[in-house]
Amino acid sequence: MNQSFYTGALGAGSFATKLGVMANNLANVNNNGYKAKTAAFTDLLNYNLNDSEDAVTNLMAGNGVRMQRTYTDFSTDSVTASNSFLDFAIMQDHAFFMVRDPETEAITYTRSGHFHRGDMDGTFYLMTDSNKLVLDEDGEPIEVARLEEGSQEYVDITENTPGVYTFTNPSRLLSVGDNEFAPTENAQGMEPILVENPALVNKVLETSGTDVAKEMVSVIECQRAFSYALKMVTTSDEIESTINSLRG
Repeated sequence: MNQSFYTGALGAGSFATKLGVMANNLANVNNNGYKAKTAAFTDLLNYNLNDSEDAVTNLMAGNGVRMQRTYTDFSTDSVTASNSFLDFAIMQDHAFFMVRDPETEAITYTRSGHFHRGDMDGTFYLMTDSNKLVLDEDGEPIEVARLEEGSQEYVDITENTPGVYTFTNPSRLLSVGDNEFAPTENAQGMEPILVENPALVNKVLETSGTDVAKEMVSVIECQRAFSYALKMVTTSDEIESTINSLRG
């Protein structure tokens, strides 16, 4: 009986966490370059009934599930037109812009190509929305010059475009906020690999990877699973109360 309490409570907590993941996806539906996350679950201890430990039968019991991790889909999504010369979209899967924090020198990666011209010590550089330096294929900041062409002012970065990088195991990238990712420490396949001749398009932005219809269906499924897990807890409590009253 105590196990049924544990299994139900564990399931309710896991589905509540999954709801949080989906809520985050829906909150970023209009965030350019955002990549939707999916919750991955794993079974806890399973055991066979009336058979050996290693046997696979139809009579199996377990101790519930837990959310093991979230994984991110880094595939290419649709793009939307932009009027800025500083906007870029990567039109290939598992590829990223490399950016650097000018204060901490920390390197992170993003698929969001919404950049602007930022002033740093009197020099203008290509920067992200979080004021991080966009790096070129040599890992150096990109200087941006503002020129006059007739009556229209425009930005010139034709000599140096953003570098595009990929990884052997992009699934091991960790989300660090601001639509950015960092390699897992001491993990294999996490050295950045420069993409030669990347499919980079100017004056467009990659849209959010959140599929609203899919997320809403998943929310309904998760809500039902959450209510069933709570029902297991309440039913177990009722049975326990009945047993205790009979003992008394």
